[in-house]
Amino acid sequence: MTHEHRHGHHGDRSSDGDRSNNGRTQGSWIGASVGRREDPRLLSGRGCFTDDLEVPGTLHAQFVRATVAHATVTSLDLSAVRQVPGVVAAFDAEDLALADITARLGRPLTEFVPTGMPVLARERVRYAGEPLAVVVARDPYAAEDGVEAAKVTYETRPPVVSEEAALAPGAPLVHDEASANTLLDVSMFATEGIDDVFDEAPCVVRVETRTGRQNALPLETRGVLAGWDDREDQLLMRTSTQVPHQVRTTAARCLGLDERAVRVVVPDMGGGFGLKCVVGREEIAVGAAALRLDRPVKWIEDRKDALTASFLAREQHYDVRAAFDGDGRILGLDAGIVCDMGAYSCYPFTAGIEPLMASAEMPGVYKVPAYRVRARAVTTNKAPTAPYRGVSRPQYVMVMERIFERAARELGLGATEIRRRNLITRFPYTGVNNVTYDPGSYLESLNLCESALTEEGWYAAKEKAAAEGRHIGIGYSCFSERTGYGSGAFAQRKMEVVPGFDISEVRMDTSGALVVTTGTMSHGQSHETTMAQIAADELGLDIAQVRIHQGDTDRITYGWGTFASRSIAIGGSAVRLAAGKLGEKLKTIAASVLEVPAEELELGEGLVTHPAGGGSVAYQEIADIAYLRSHLLPKGAEPGLTATATFDVTGDGTFSNATHGAVVELHEGTGQVEILRYVCVEDCGVAINPKVVEGQTRGGIAQGIAGALFEQVTYDEQGAPSAVSFMEYKVPTAMEIPEVSIHHLETPCAFTETGAKGVGEGGTIGAPAAVINAVNDGLLHTGVELNDTPITPETVADALAATVPDAASAPAPAAARRAPRTAESPEHMEPTS
Repeated sequence: MTHEHRHGHHGDRSSDGDRSNNGRTQGSWIGASVGRREDPRLLSGRGCFTDDLEVPGTLHAQFVRATVAHATVTSLDLSAVRQVPGVVAAFDAEDLALADITARLGRPLTEFVPTGMPVLARERVRYAGEPLAVVVARDPYAAEDGVEAAKVTYETRPPVVSEEAALAPGAPLVHDEASANTLLDVSMFATEGIDDVFDEAPCVVRVETRTGRQNALPLETRGVLAGWDDREDQLLMRTSTQVPHQVRTTAARCLGLDERAVRVVVPDMGGGFGLKCVVGREEIAVGAAALRLDRPVKWIEDRKDALTASFLAREQHYDVRAAFDGDGRILGLDAGIVCDMGAYSCYPFTAGIEPLMASAEMPGVYKVPAYRVRARAVTTNKAPTAPYRGVSRPQYVMVMERIFERAARELGLGATEIRRRNLITRFPYTGVNNVTYDPGSYLESLNLCESALTEEGWYAAKEKAAAEGRHIGIGYSCFSERTGYGSGAFAQRKMEVVPGFDISEVRMDTSGALVVTTGTMSHGQSHETTMAQIAADELGLDIAQVRIHQGDTDRITYGWGTFASRSIAIGGSAVRLAAGKLGEKLKTIAASVLEVPAEELELGEGLVTHPAGGGSVAYQEIADIAYLRSHLLPKGAEPGLTATATFDVTGDGTFSNATHGAVVELHEGTGQVEILRYVCVEDCGVAINPKVVEGQTRGGIAQGIAGALFEQVTYDEQGAPSAVSFMEYKVPTAMEIPEVSIHHLETPCAFTETGAKGVGEGGTIGAPAAVINAVNDGLLHTGVELNDTPITPETVADALAATVPDAASAPAPAAARRAPRTAESPEHMEPTS
């Protein structure tokens, strides 16, 4: 991997590479590529994950799951289960009598229909893999045997296994209360006069895309170990989750316990990617079983269940028209969005998360003057969906980038030139979607990405390949990543549960070392390193003196966990504010010792110093006074050295941005898409640790490529999952993922305490569009255009075999000038020919 760091035009802090960890002063840690503090433990096998935990008397759970996609359960007989050797108990919904998990939006029923998700299905199942009963045994093998002994009889109902089937007139209903199988139907941003814009525009293009259903696929599947703690008089749940406090709240409500009677602790975590930022039914059921048996109970999800019955993502359909003037400037955007959300709303985000995200942010980095969108979430007899890295942005960015590619062909413009004419360049910018974008480097990132590919000779290589009968294509994607969503942004979606703020407590002990709590939850993002850098930077400490605590609901006041690239932007800002408050306490006590004004003192290298020659006091000496000799504290100062701060992003949050460029070669016969080169120019504001940023970016790009070319969850006509192992669910290996050249731009954020923006999802957002544009560039001579993902070798081979003579010189067919679809139109989006 190569990388380059360039300064932003709105102020900058840059990395100075692998600087020594020692001897730093205040302000010298942010921007340093220090090694990950987590690595020695994790890489030497000393990590502790949920499945590593074992306590005396632990029992093991597995779930009886529905074998059909849609049915009434006429009988569930667990009597034979209880006779299986090693089985201790088996519980169904009636046995446990748990409250449903119900996610809600504060919208009228005409816009959103809430649907309760039972912890264990009762008289009806709505997808193959839905849990019906929990079997508890002395070991996991006996639990599996018990599952096999369960007898379930069904009265099958017609399954609904696609968006088209769900919206067809007279379709069977997944939920009786959700007419037309629609959980959300919202029309937004209907600019006055938009129909006239399309009627009068010199150029109107239409693109329809569909994206395949995916699995987030963390290395560590879901799991929980739950048991009653007599000493603390509470249920202790140790679980692999991104949102420990939300699990605590939901578990307490479902189980009928006071919230203080539930403690959630998260061990080391092997990935989440959004899959674990919602509350799972299995976590609650295992907690209930542990209470009933008064024994600790563990459940570890196997890979088959993870592939077929866990939360899924991504299955979306876009039908978008765009109007352009003769110079290639966009005049209007008219979009229809349908997201297949599966059988239930996820908690707490609801089934509205993907369509609402897409409709609110689709204009992205472009100056769109007129906009209309209708967004729907449909329910089908498939496993429910949850947020997955990017949350609709890989999809709407892909359709927007396809729109600009097609318009460029219609108007005879270059692919990058049409983007330059439409990118936002003046900030702050308030878009037609009522979102205000903070300063970014949209144009600069595009220019740098294009120049990198040009200077490396890829345009010349493409021409040479064409002369040799080979097919090389170059594709770009320009996008922003909205990060650090504050409570205001989530409130705009009218969520009943409104995430946003974060809380941090900073405590210094008598040795001068620091303990920092954060409400975020690392599942691989290096929080133990980056959060320590922020605190050490503020207080002038070595990061070896800083310990980060996260993922324990009894030790952390409250937190919303980690998702939507919020951890550094919001959690890191809370850490810095808390550290700053503690720094003021240190100065107050030192001022008393040195007999100088506190405002004249500085922090650094573990000392409070008076730069004008008034001496210095070590943090350890100050801590000694604060704890062990409190009679020496100045008047009004309280014993101890602790500080707490909260942070919430104001307004619409902040936006990272990037441009991705991909070079691919399409191989005749096999249809293989080989990625020859991948360039990413990213701007996430101040990079706390550039190496961590690069790791996040590279991993995200790998997942984006996976969605573009490989991964798809499939079902047969009866709703049975047909991708039940890695033989069917195609996951790319290191052989398919290219080396990535990463260039850094830096536009510090004015809305966060560190100047940082989020970076966790950007790689995944940009990759599908860059890859699909490169593939279509390689197919330009064929007259065939591919707009759906994943792009398979079969579709590429067929396209290459269908070459149309002189197609390369012919313009793309003009989009039909049919009457625009109105935002109120109830009909299903029409397929394009």
